[in-house]
Amino acid sequence: MLNFYPGPSKVYPEVRQYLTDAYDEGFLGTPHRGDQFVQLSRTVVSLLKQKINIPQDYHIYFASSATECWEILIQSLTVNKSSHIFNGSFGENWYNYAKKLRPKAESFRFDLNEQMPVEDLNISSDTELICFTQSETSNGTHVTATPILNLQNRYRDKLIAVDATSSMAGLNLKLIKADIWFASVQKCFGLPAGLAVMACSPRVIFRAKQKAERAHYNSLLAMYEKMLNYQTTHTPNVLNIYLLKRLLEERPVVKLLDEHLTARANDLYTFFSQFTEISPLVENEEVRSKTVITLQANERLVDDIKKKAMQQDIRLGNGYGPWQRNTFRIANFPAIQDEEYEELKRFFLQNYSWI
Repeated sequence: MLNFYPGPSKVYPEVRQYLTDAYDEGFLGTPHRGDQFVQLSRTVVSLLKQKINIPQDYHIYFASSATECWEILIQSLTVNKSSHIFNGSFGENWYNYAKKLRPKAESFRFDLNEQMPVEDLNISSDTELICFTQSETSNGTHVTATPILNLQNRYRDKLIAVDATSSMAGLNLKLIKADIWFASVQKCFGLPAGLAVMACSPRVIFRAKQKAERAHYNSLLAMYEKMLNYQTTHTPNVLNIYLLKRLLEERPVVKLLDEHLTARANDLYTFFSQFTEISPLVENEEVRSKTVITLQANERLVDDIKKKAMQQDIRLGNGYGPWQRNTFRIANFPAIQDEEYEELKRFFLQNYSWI
């Protein structure tokens, strides 16, 4: 099965051997307060900073998912409200969840063919946390470095949190330009679902100490205190943390992965430009995602493409949210090999050359 689903997606083939090694090395039953786990956690933190360019003074935490990170950040860093900037379903979902915890949360929606309009934002003075999604999985857009820098410069007194689930560990993000970055590992990390990585600047820890919120098992302040000793507040996904260590040890630095994924994304967009009835959902090339290629066609054609692909053991991503019926998505993640994309191209040429 060729798996181009945009998450959970294909895992690195090496994971099969790593699973056996984890068993043989005793990690499946190791105490999460013991020396074996502490050394594992310490090593993973070091590797994350080295391989995906997390600033050295940022603090790294483990959670179960990016969705849990939404909750942690709203609980621990806001009393009044957060402000959410989005153009797709996952950014909107974050806002809707925040509103359940902090009813005064505010939102700013922008068009999927425009850059995040920082100059047009009117964020309230009592906002404590600005939130956005760097790579919007639902529609195949992304926020480039310049708007993030502009947002940081305009709202220096606010914390900025970025959901980078579909780009972290695949793209060379300028992580120093925001206070918080987080991602689940079932996409660009190339691992099974069930673990998230969150990186927080020193400003975040300062604010968490000021607010001193301790009402939840994963309150950020409690997470900070435990990770001073490379431990977690709860029994973590030790297996996935072990798999993360093994992968990071062997993967190239993120700059090289970025170059590869960017070239492959450009190639895919060029390839699909030859079809008259299939086109990128996002017309503005500048804001097209490099890691989630979203293509649109009429509903009947989309349904036919997905069914035929599955019959030939090719799993494409369904459309999502408002684009559920008229789009399909193709993951461009590091674990997927170039030859698999060549096979995907052959599928389209053999079955849809007439369009």
